[in-house]
Amino acid sequence: MRESQLQQEDPIDRYQRENRRLQEASMRLEQENDDLAHELVTSKIALRNDLDQAEDKADVLNKELLSTKQRLVETEEEKRRHEEETAQLKEVFRRELEKAEMEIKKTTAIIAEYKQICSQLSTRLEKQQAATKEELDIVRNKVMSCEHCRDLFSPVGSLQASSPGGDGTSSEPLDEEKDGLKEQLRQLELELAQTKLQLVEAKCRIQELEHQRGVLMTEIQAAKNSWFSKTLGSLKSSASSSSSSVSQTPSSPKDGPA
Repeated sequence: MRESQLQQEDPIDRYQRENRRLQEASMRLEQENDDLAHELVTSKIALRNDLDQAEDKADVLNKELLSTKQRLVETEEEKRRHEEETAQLKEVFRRELEKAEMEIKKTTAIIAEYKQICSQLSTRLEKQQAATKEELDIVRNKVMSCEHCRDLFSPVGSLQASSPGGDGTSSEPLDEEKDGLKEQLRQLELELAQTKLQLVEAKCRIQELEHQRGVLMTEIQAAKNSWFSKTLGSLKSSASSSSSSVSQTPSSPKDGPA
């Protein structure tokens, strides 16, 4: 029936209706084409913008990478310089420490020697005092047993000069004996005084050497503290430089829109 109706329809009407249908389809396709073209242009613009932003980010990251590499080279150079300075400081400190230890050992040996000398002088002084006292007692006993010489000593036992108004009948040998005893006593007193003086000088020298040893120990401790402070400062400086370089390293960029 449709075929029979189409055959009965006027061809011109059929062609016009078909033409309208095709025109409507063409207009619809053109509209879709315009929409697709607009969407394509919009997508191209968005992609161009994303590409420009990605290129800008890449340039910034490249610059930061070059800067980070330069800082890394400078940090390594500074670290190497600090290590060399630390090694030099260690060597200088070791030499100074060895020198100071040798000085302390030398000073300690000298102090021990002086103490030994003081001990020997003290022993010698005590022996000399005992011998002098013994000899003085012997001389005093001999003099006191002599009627002509007993006036040479005072009642307390000390030596005294003879009075100018003494007995003029004394013989010359007795005067010579008195002079010899006086000279012997003076020599003993002089030797005793010299021994005491040497003992005092030795004690003073010991005090001076002990003071020098204390000063050396103080200088060694100060040098140790100074070296530790410098070493810790260098290590802290190197650590801070390394940490700052690591903290300034840029993170990887996020993925842009597709």
